[in-house]
Amino acid sequence: MGKRRRASERTGSKRGPLVIGLVTVVAAGGAIGAYTLYGGGGAAAEDRTSATGDHKAVKSGPVSATEIRTTATAFLTSWQHGQVAKAAAATDDSAAAAKTLTGYTKDAHITGVTLTGGTRKGATVPFSVKATVTYKGKSKPLAYESRLTVVRRAKDGVPLVSWEPSVVHPALTEGDRLVTGASGTPPVKALDRDGGELTAAKYPSLGTVLDGLREKYGKKAGGSAGIELRVVRKAAKKGADKTPDKTLLTLSEGTPGTVRTTLSPAIQAKAEQQVLTKARSSVVVMRPSTGEILAVANQSHGFNTAFQGSMAPGSTMKIVTSTLLFEKNLAKADKVHPCPKTVTYGHWKFHNDDDFEIKGGTFKGSFARSCNTAFISQAKKLKDADLTATAQRIYGLSMNNWAIGVPSFDGSVPVQRDAQMAASLIGQGAVRMNPLNMASVVSTAKTGVFHQPYLVSPSVDGRSLAKATGTMSSSTRAQLREVLQYTAAAGTAAEAMAGLGPDDGAKTGSAEVDGQKKPNGWFTAWKGDLAAAGVVQAGGHGGDSAGPIVAALLRAGS
Repeated sequence: MGKRRRASERTGSKRGPLVIGLVTVVAAGGAIGAYTLYGGGGAAAEDRTSATGDHKAVKSGPVSATEIRTTATAFLTSWQHGQVAKAAAATDDSAAAAKTLTGYTKDAHITGVTLTGGTRKGATVPFSVKATVTYKGKSKPLAYESRLTVVRRAKDGVPLVSWEPSVVHPALTEGDRLVTGASGTPPVKALDRDGGELTAAKYPSLGTVLDGLREKYGKKAGGSAGIELRVVRKAAKKGADKTPDKTLLTLSEGTPGTVRTTLSPAIQAKAEQQVLTKARSSVVVMRPSTGEILAVANQSHGFNTAFQGSMAPGSTMKIVTSTLLFEKNLAKADKVHPCPKTVTYGHWKFHNDDDFEIKGGTFKGSFARSCNTAFISQAKKLKDADLTATAQRIYGLSMNNWAIGVPSFDGSVPVQRDAQMAASLIGQGAVRMNPLNMASVVSTAKTGVFHQPYLVSPSVDGRSLAKATGTMSSSTRAQLREVLQYTAAAGTAAEAMAGLGPDDGAKTGSAEVDGQKKPNGWFTAWKGDLAAAGVVQAGGHGGDSAGPIVAALLRAGS
């Protein structure tokens, strides 16, 4: 992992006004001062103003407790009363707020709104929503929790609600709409590989996967549509998969069709348990010989990071780079290979973790210890497009043509120049991956052949799976297996992989992200005909964070 940081990787009613709760802390003998109630600066700090020349004084500094209460109350009361223009004017983006709030009634057919404010935390005020959704004679109550944050507008100091679509409903992102009507796509009953039903209640990580299966196969599976309140997602950029629409409330049930997946109920259940052990963790398990996806899980269920994430993979990318070096005879697993403390390329100085060096060591030793300079030192012998070509030709990455059955990101390895090209060799720069991609990478390294991962068999809908245009040489495959097995036995992956050998291999990785104190921790490995990859965002070293999750799943599936 290099020391240089790169960019990171989203009808009203006539009720009275609302009262937003505030907590005042009282001690024996009287109230604790303004610091306890308002925050570290006290009341004086929150009433700062600035003025220059003839300009009117502008209030600055953090918003006060009174401003938070007044602003939140004004916004929520106006929204509750159906006063869209007035509610929108209480935000810092009145046009966007007005559009979403208008659609809340007009498109989503939500009426009888009651908003109840809760106790603020800093400048954020939680609130509950109770309402009714009515469409063509069908009606159901709607209830959920949301929150808003009050900020000070820079130009005049006025306190306003910081506008985000999630204020109206937490499932909304920019460009999304709330719509009530015929569902458009019939529901589906998703089955695991053994014929058991897959539900989000049983497997919480599968919520977005089930949404994707419905959108892809709802009409093909033979079901009939119902009436629903749903989030209609914004259109995807050209060449990208659209995030599936999300059902929030069902007014009348449709008839579901049936779709069988490749998921293993036992491994999926274990994956759900494992991601709960680390915050912001994601993992994918697949079968290298076929490409079948056996499990997918995310600690956070709002976005499918495991399939659609786009993050620097750190040193796990050295599997692909090693393939390139082996194919070009720039490295041999058992031959001496340089691993100095630092290497400069493109005016950047690249470091090893803690500036270690390996004198007279082999490439296998450098790989196992994750020596950055062993790879960067070869940059001067490579063309700018070499890594991209290897990722596409042998690993099937960065072609935007995977068809796994639900939306996914196929990895990105763009052509880079100078220092950025060198950084890409160690999984930084502009390289972007997710656990699905890296599970596929280690699978290809193990078998020597790319098998596109898939969640639904192509026989279900006749789609074609992506193919790699080339294969690695038998010598490269043998050397990849050697360095990966050595890393699992005696390198940075040894602790996590203890007891899993002999038919196993692994690679750890850490990827620096601007604004994070700790890097993202990556780990990818195989055991027999099982491969897995995981990431723990801001988790630190991959062997310590993602490693135990991946290893536990390989043990469970063996």
